[in-house]
Amino acid sequence: MRYPMLLLAALVAIAGCGDSEESVPVACLEGPALYFGNGRSDVRISDCLTENQSGGELAEVGAAMLAAATRLNAEARADPGGGANLQLGYLLGAAQLGASRTEGIHAELVRRLAAAVRYSPDNQPPPPSFTQAYRRGYDAGLERG
Repeated sequence: MRYPMLLLAALVAIAGCGDSEESVPVACLEGPALYFGNGRSDVRISDCLTENQSGGELAEVGAAMLAAATRLNAEARADPGGGANLQLGYLLGAAQLGASRTEGIHAELVRRLAAAVRYSPDNQPPPPSFTQAYRRGYDAGLERG
């Protein structure tokens, strides 16, 4: 009599595990387009960072985000204050918003994104126009990301 109860408890526990996992939107796994701001408008960047995300999905999302951040950083340094600065800030803000809901599993990704955002080949601080546009994007990403 005791074994059927244990089996039932195990089945309930297994069934419950799948219910709490969020799935990563497909657009998040289709390369960096979404992270440049020219992906699907119905998918928020923050939705790409889900609780209990698989290692493979995290690697795909992370690689795409880092590729976008690296390219946006180069574009932003070439045109301080332009649209790339805004997108760069939005990307990091949205990633931080998503990571804030996942109990730390995305902390390393956010750290790497922040490093890619701040990269400067000559180690010089960015001009004020870069920082102003970046900050507007960052705040929007944190709010709506």
